Amino acid sequence: MNKHIGILGCSSEGAALCYRTICLEAEPLMGRHAHPEVTLHNICLADYMKHIEPKADWKKVAELMLRSADALKRAGADFVITPDNTIHEALPHVLPRSPLPWLHIAEEVGREAQRQGYERLGITGTRYLVNGPVYPEKLKQMDIEYVLPSRDQQKNINNIIFDELVRGEQKLESLFYFQQVIERMKGGGCDAVVLGCTELPLLVGDEETPLPVLDSTRILARAALRHALD
Repeated sequence: MNKHIGILGCSSEGAALCYRTICLEAEPLMGRHAHPEVTLHNICLADYMKHIEPKADWKKVAELMLRSADALKRAGADFVITPDNTIHEALPHVLPRSPLPWLHIAEEVGREAQRQGYERLGITGTRYLVNGPVYPEKLKQMDIEYVLPSRDQQKNINNIIFDELVRGEQKLESLFYFQQVIERMKGGGCDAVVLGCTELPLLVGDEETPLPVLDSTRILARAALRHALD
């Protein structure tokens, strides 16, 4: 029996991309139209943001995550993933009380970076993510160096995410801006860039950047698929 995947959604766009990736990439492994059982539970983004802005309270974010984990447990899920990088900062408050085990997005991205031989990563995402411990802690454990965007770049990328991408909007000028950020990271010695926000893969891919990208949403979805089929 394959394991039942539980997806904790935060933004609808990112959760949909994760779900779609699991279902489409399962078919070559499992057969025509086949994929593991998947349940998605999504408390609305607004409920999360009121505990993240203007000052994050990760314990309250954790309570929302635990509500979803409980719902996924009742639905029969065997483990949980969330493609939302930012709320992984609340996981230390979630794991001791979680009814289900979790896969960690930064851990899976780090493993993929090691597999591809990358040694210095540019980290992009919300301003909460790039200033938080989610990636630094995991990458340091793997001896992978990292570079963060400047403060101005963090602010502008954050605005692109919350004003455009979570609403399903992809603007050409935002793509151009993001390409400039990655070009600067390349000049800083990075050999790949982490798309450390659920929705960034909707804006940019390998063919549009001066560096190879590590698409955190799809990397996590593939890890979940492997885990479900193990």
